[in-house]
Amino acid sequence: MSQPVSPLPDRGPTGRRTKGTLNPATAKRVERPAPLRQVVYEALAELIINRTLEPGQHLVEADLAEYLGVSRQPVREALQRLQSEGWVDLRPAQGAFVHMPTDEEADQLLSVRTVLEAHSARLAADKAGGQDVERLWELQKTGLEALAADDTEGLVAANAALHAFITELSGNAVLAEMIGMVDRRVRWYYTPIARPRSHDAWQEHEDLIKAIAAGDPVAAERIMNQHTERTRQAFHERPKDD
Repeated sequence: MSQPVSPLPDRGPTGRRTKGTLNPATAKRVERPAPLRQVVYEALAELIINRTLEPGQHLVEADLAEYLGVSRQPVREALQRLQSEGWVDLRPAQGAFVHMPTDEEADQLLSVRTVLEAHSARLAADKAGGQDVERLWELQKTGLEALAADDTEGLVAANAALHAFITELSGNAVLAEMIGMVDRRVRWYYTPIARPRSHDAWQEHEDLIKAIAAGDPVAAERIMNQHTERTRQAFHERPKDD
């Protein structure tokens, strides 16, 4: 039996070369009745965040529409919104391209993340109960399982889930909203360093959970500060072809 052909082959229907690969076996057709432009936007944003669509990659409307099973209009609208939010660059006479994040952009966002999450950990250590700590250990176990399986996507998801739960434990809605604003871009920056950073990161998570379990806000804040700073440094030290 012949193998299915990817909706985004090396060259799309326009004849332009595409850089990344989208596996039809894992394609997620958008669902209705949610507003189509919103669903397409969310789908494309996630493909960029998990680097299925790579930084610098040319985005061809026809290919993306075929992959998502929609018309070109909601794709065009989604690309315009992604451009306004800094995920996509629209170049006159060339088209749309996934934005290439600069080190300065990453440094600014990850520095802000360090401040926000350190405060979040401090508050969480004051508020976490026994069941909360059990949940943190469950999330830690999920991350260690992804680490053992060498599962980059799983590592990124587990890391985001653990940090999100600590934010939830902080009980500060404004802080949670601010962290939520940077979460997507943090995942985007974290993906290329998830595997090389993973062994140290999950040991740091263990130390952080112990501090929260002990109700030690000073230690929790210090550990989270060091943890997020090391992630920022790891991004700058990554191989530049990532």
